[in-house]
Amino acid sequence: MKVVDITGIPLDLGAGRRGVDMGPSAFRIANLGQRIASLGYVVNDHGNVPVPIPETIGLEDRQARYAREIGVVCRTLFERVSESVLSGHIALSLGGDHSLAAGSIGGSANAIRSQKQSLALLWVDAHADMNTPETTLSGNVHGMPLACVLGKGPAELVDIGGFSPKVDYNRCAVVGLRNLDEREKEIVRQSGVHAFTMKDIDRHGLAAVMEKALGLICGGDAALHVSFDMDGVDPAVSPGVGTPVQGGLSYREAHLVMEMVAETKRLIALDVVEVNPILDHRNSTAILGCELILSALGKDIL
Repeated sequence: MKVVDITGIPLDLGAGRRGVDMGPSAFRIANLGQRIASLGYVVNDHGNVPVPIPETIGLEDRQARYAREIGVVCRTLFERVSESVLSGHIALSLGGDHSLAAGSIGGSANAIRSQKQSLALLWVDAHADMNTPETTLSGNVHGMPLACVLGKGPAELVDIGGFSPKVDYNRCAVVGLRNLDEREKEIVRQSGVHAFTMKDIDRHGLAAVMEKALGLICGGDAALHVSFDMDGVDPAVSPGVGTPVQGGLSYREAHLVMEMVAETKRLIALDVVEVNPILDHRNSTAILGCELILSALGKDIL
């Protein structure tokens, strides 16, 4: 029996703009659980991971703001995702800012590691999120989670689970890049990750880019974790995000990403993050996020 375990992470400590802590509620208001169940899945909604708010804690490190508290949240998520994947369930993490991925991807990696498989990571985002405390311009940790799972960044996030890296560079593909800091561009170039920009998508088409990306990371027995930032989609159709950037994936391109993920039949975990209802129009971004999740879980047009 197909099972999806839902966890909400109302986390906005990693972001520079408040509001993404309401993202999990926005997904639930859009009837996400019922819509997944309509595809034939058993749905377990495990509620939200407890998250403190900035007003209740002090700021210790301006180069990695709230890293300690984010690490506590991510360790809880690590355990939940690991347990879900080990049970053969699909772990669905709803954000919340993208720093939660340090916990969710770590959980997938822990489970797959115990089964002696490889973990493939598809990261869909306008941003690379590969800054570190040494390179960041803002100190916002939601710009660091991909670096963390690849083994660089604040120790509170890198060392979750007691092992690092969580994913090998050659098993990681980033799709939809269009807004990087100058220093971050060099980090991405030198990292060894498979990076595909919107220019690549414009030139070659999304289907070709996705075929190449999935082919590069999913060889052998690799299981697939997808981390999808809603700002990867153009703000014309995904307005409710904290860091919108013009020129992103279209509505249909975003669905094609997820439809091609479903076709791999390797999906074990999915993050959908950075939904900010304060900046949204009639919950349209969360509704789109729900539709994309359904596509990743196998909803077909025909």
